[in-house]
Amino acid sequence: MPELLQIQIAHLPQFGIACLVAFLASTLGGVSGFGTGLILPAFLAPLVGVENVIPVMAVAMLFTNGSRVLVFWRDIHWTHVRRILIVGFPACVAGAYCYTLLNANWVATLLGFFLLACVPLRRILRKSVFQFSTNVEILAGGGFGFVNGGMSGTGILLISILMSAGLCGEILIATDAVTSLIMGATKVVLFGGFSALTLELACVGLLVGFCTAPGAFVARWLLKYVPAGIHAWIMELIVVIGAISLLRHGLC
Repeated sequence: MPELLQIQIAHLPQFGIACLVAFLASTLGGVSGFGTGLILPAFLAPLVGVENVIPVMAVAMLFTNGSRVLVFWRDIHWTHVRRILIVGFPACVAGAYCYTLLNANWVATLLGFFLLACVPLRRILRKSVFQFSTNVEILAGGGFGFVNGGMSGTGILLISILMSAGLCGEILIATDAVTSLIMGATKVVLFGGFSALTLELACVGLLVGFCTAPGAFVARWLLKYVPAGIHAWIMELIVVIGAISLLRHGLC
């Protein structure tokens, strides 16, 4: 019996929950620009194995960011996309390659610590009043690219960089989405080349990603009526619980 089918049968309830969470996380992420990659890893780890979470997330996020690009296409600010990718693109490749060298315990530990750190980091960055110059934005894009290459949930970093460069609202969401889409596609190609992404894992990522796609359309509607920060405390609670679960796996 194919491995993917075995996964689906053995973990059907969890798989269904993961798909539902994918839709809800995508909706939350579409409102704020981040959140999907923070919430989903904890739900995917029991299904695909913690060492496979990042490659599966890379595939799933193609749908998430691709749908946002489709919805917010007219709002993309291409100048900032180019600035982020100048150094960020090669740094993303380096980060993804480093990920392929890690074992499962290291992946769980690093991912758990990163997700846990994102909760206070989000609050700190929200209060930041720094205005990035062009050169600072380019260098910051390099740092984001490297972390993004080997981690999930790094959207908070890119959103903060773009906000510090003066972007806001739908322009912010659109520019973040297309930049993340380009880097995500790069990660998928690299993981596939180093056999970190098998056909079965890609199928799981495609299915989960398919469930995230409608979230962008719901988010665009919500942006007109719901303040972007209203969901933050719910998201942070889920992220903390998921991070602790990953840390227990990695440190045991």
